[in-house]
Amino acid sequence: MASDPSSSEELVLSFLAEAGDEFVSGEAISDKLGLTRAAVWKHVEALRAHGYRIDAVPARGYRLAGIPDRLTALELRPLLNTHDLGQVLHTYEELGSTSDRAKELADEGAAHGEVVVAETQTAGRGRRGRTWISPPRRNLYFSVVLRPDLPPARAAELTLVASLAICDALRQAGVDAGIKWPNDVLVGGKKIAGILTELAAEPDRVHWVVVGVGVNVNARVEDFPAELREEATSVAIERHEPAPRALFAAACLTALEGWIDVHAEQGFAPIRNAWRERSVTLGRQVLVRSDGREIAGVAEDIDEQGALLVRTPERVERILAGDVHLLRPR
Repeated sequence: MASDPSSSEELVLSFLAEAGDEFVSGEAISDKLGLTRAAVWKHVEALRAHGYRIDAVPARGYRLAGIPDRLTALELRPLLNTHDLGQVLHTYEELGSTSDRAKELADEGAAHGEVVVAETQTAGRGRRGRTWISPPRRNLYFSVVLRPDLPPARAAELTLVASLAICDALRQAGVDAGIKWPNDVLVGGKKIAGILTELAAEPDRVHWVVVGVGVNVNARVEDFPAELREEATSVAIERHEPAPRALFAAACLTALEGWIDVHAEQGFAPIRNAWRERSVTLGRQVLVRSDGREIAGVAEDIDEQGALLVRTPERVERILAGDVHLLRPR
């Protein structure tokens, strides 16, 4: 049976990516992948046509010198070292919403870990129906289908799991990120990422959870609406240089899978402890708008279910959902 040329291109690309800055001989690639030298050359030329910069030096071989700033399976798959997340990728130039597509796939039987990625969203959304600004080919918009072995009452824990993962990926990228309860990731008080978790469940079991993630990676100040420019930031703005989006996407999926595994094996306790360490909410004066009420007090902790505990002059309020506004210390 004939091999799939695109799969062979991915194998060659993966082999070159593993080598980093080192040259790899055509003979080594040929032997490792079971391809002829002519086939290796053909796949290298195909990768160059896709926008990859590959150096070729006689007697030394090939070296991957640069990858295009694009989020297709060809860019993403060779960078993944996950066992489930992203092993099946659905990539799109444009979607209304990655989460809407992921929910459709989940209803059609998509497996745990399938990922939907889009270069832009025309109807991206955040929590409570807010619009998520999605300029094309600058940021990262993806949604993951999960099939956790959890009762519905514990599904909200996965929001905190996801916020931990994205915070860690941002820190790995050199950005001093922290988490605002329950699922916003901030840098210097400005929003850099958000997470939206949706699910389908019966009273006693979860059918699926879709975790939607939006991260401002290479957005410029002018990409944000004027009213958000003092409230939003990006990796590029913070680092004063663009970030390789494919590498960052792979880092997000790796971190997310790592924390999902911890949660599945050890429960919520280690998630709670790690979340506390990264929180920019705890210990702060906050104003919470929840269920038509305004609650002002000090955010003291999150409990064993991830609810926010706010101490007011009268009592400790347990917040399951709401908008949290961080107030300047008095």
